[in-house]
Amino acid sequence: MKSLWKTGAALAIAFLPATLFAQAVPVPAPAAAAPAAAKTVDADPALWVVRDEDTTIYLFGTIHVLKPGLSWFDDAVRRAFDASDQVVLEMVTPDTPTMQNLVIKMAVNPTGPTLTEKLPADKRDAYAKAVTGLGLPANAFDRLDPWFASINLSLLPLQKLGYDPANGVEAQVTAAAKAAGKPVIGLETAEQQLGYFDTLPEPTQIKFLMSTVDEVDKMGPMIDTMVKAWAKGDPEQLGKLMNDSLRENPEIAKVLLNDRNERWADWIEKRLETPGTVFMAIGAGHLAGYDSVLAKLTTRKAKLVRLAY
Repeated sequence: MKSLWKTGAALAIAFLPATLFAQAVPVPAPAAAAPAAAKTVDADPALWVVRDEDTTIYLFGTIHVLKPGLSWFDDAVRRAFDASDQVVLEMVTPDTPTMQNLVIKMAVNPTGPTLTEKLPADKRDAYAKAVTGLGLPANAFDRLDPWFASINLSLLPLQKLGYDPANGVEAQVTAAAKAAGKPVIGLETAEQQLGYFDTLPEPTQIKFLMSTVDEVDKMGPMIDTMVKAWAKGDPEQLGKLMNDSLRENPEIAKVLLNDRNERWADWIEKRLETPGTVFMAIGAGHLAGYDSVLAKLTTRKAKLVRLAY
């Protein structure tokens, strides 16, 4: 699977449920450092609107985890949110016990061969090095499915770099909606989202894991590059960074990108039949590229406009 580590990076910030950060295997905390002076950096991510005579739907691409200090929830984005009477996310975050139970049910194998035993013999040393490089014992993931071990290897380095779901778009939008009394609905459930990975054939999961192992040290710089493209409102670059490697793996691309884009475009088309104003925030990778939700909407002759601000 060529360049699948880029897919791992994209999954971590735009495709994975942010709540998986809380389910990741804990990493030993680094030594405390002196607090740095707070610095706020302005960001202007892309924002679109699709509308008809009595319905307006704002489309905003999200990053699930961000570092503190990035100012994006302002200007046109905030105005669109404030004008909306409903908020739509990929998923309404379940409570921690519910999410933990789902992970145990779908990603943990208490018996049978260990994950290490499932890996090709010539890949086991590299895998163990990647895990111990996070400050964990080599067998830390041995009772996990390969897909969830790969997710851990994608998420845990980001935690060390200061990326946090509490700073991510979904968390901020959810908190603002709660404060404003706006209803929030999800396009999918947590079980559905985890199921996309859990139902992948095990050989595909193992290839995904080994590709993550091969390039785990590059995860941080790639995430930084993706966030910069998002912050400056460059969906074309973001689409290349996030989706090109995903499309090189059709089995994963179909499940995580293509099919979901089609369903969500259908949802938008149907929602236009009901009057009102909606703020819809979905992973930024779904709003980039030739097979994006936006592209699928244009084939439906929707009146789609990118808002300049």
